[in-house]
Amino acid sequence: MRFRHGDGTLVHLAYCTNVHQAEDLDGVLAQLARFGEPVRERLGVARLGLGLWLARPVASELVADPAAVARLRGELATRGLEVVTFNGFPYQGFHDPVVKHKVYRPDWGTPERTRYTLDLARLLAELLPDDAVRGSVSTLPLGWRTEWRDDRGQLELLAKGLAAQDRPVRVAFEPEPGCVIETTAQAASLLSEVDKEWLGVCLDTCHLAVGFEDPAAALGRLEAAGLDVVKVQASAALEAAAPNDPATRRALESFVEPRFLHQSNEGAPPGADDLDLALAGGLPGEAPWRVHFHVPLHADPAPPLASTRPVLAATLAELFGGSAARTDHVEVETYTWQVLPDAPADDAGLVAGIAAELDWTRRSLIALGLEEVSA
Repeated sequence: MRFRHGDGTLVHLAYCTNVHQAEDLDGVLAQLARFGEPVRERLGVARLGLGLWLARPVASELVADPAAVARLRGELATRGLEVVTFNGFPYQGFHDPVVKHKVYRPDWGTPERTRYTLDLARLLAELLPDDAVRGSVSTLPLGWRTEWRDDRGQLELLAKGLAAQDRPVRVAFEPEPGCVIETTAQAASLLSEVDKEWLGVCLDTCHLAVGFEDPAAALGRLEAAGLDVVKVQASAALEAAAPNDPATRRALESFVEPRFLHQSNEGAPPGADDLDLALAGGLPGEAPWRVHFHVPLHADPAPPLASTRPVLAATLAELFGGSAARTDHVEVETYTWQVLPDAPADDAGLVAGIAAELDWTRRSLIALGLEEVSA
């Protein structure tokens, strides 16, 4: 979906396909028919944006075969889908039974991460709609804090590779709890010397909330550092107002699951590296908790839990409520649908949920004065 800001900026809205499992091209193409097109039809729009996740094996397959790229481009067009952004954070195996810390490997101290990201940027340049101003690829915030070797030489190679492309694609580092860059203050400090023409920040509003950051202050820090919000990921975290209340603890326990890491903070970082650790005494429980568990945007969890949707709404208002748009790529990224305590029972339920999230975001953008643009 597309929207026009009052300053003339064309704003793209997509949903991220890392919610779907696929590590080969046939699987990615099947997603388009099984989920992408049905979501578009349910929304009643002629064109729907996807934030594609292409695992390393898929990216390798496409880079090696121009005919495969043409096949993907044709399938997108046939189903009324378009792509201006990739999620390049997970490398592969994102739907393994246990992912946890593996999602941060390889990190930005390795040439493997650089090669993968540049491959994604080259592929995105071939898939961009003709009228798209640019593309974006979001990526991890350098690495997990305890594994990082403080080697940022790969970022220079990344910027040089991006500059050599025919169509502009920017890479956005995504602050996340527990990582080398977990806050916007750390982003402003650790990315101060990167090539800001090509590199910037992906602001994930779930992560922002888990860090207990104020959206206006966070955006101010990034602007002061000269770092653009290349992309915003519209997401909401799990919130517990009274984590020591027995009913609240039982509700939180239902969100403990083995696949993904669910970093938890009480008031501000540092916190517990996973929700089970927080519940086992890693956090005192004397103040509200926010948990890195992406929950649906349009519907609150059952009481006594809540979501940080107000942080998302405040961030969108800061980005789009003024006289100038402060980004042009918005990606709904609730990748946790299948591990929710009340996970959808079938494809139809997942399609309905994704469409409802997109509709909530669409209505939020329109309320901020953006005009929906038909295809």
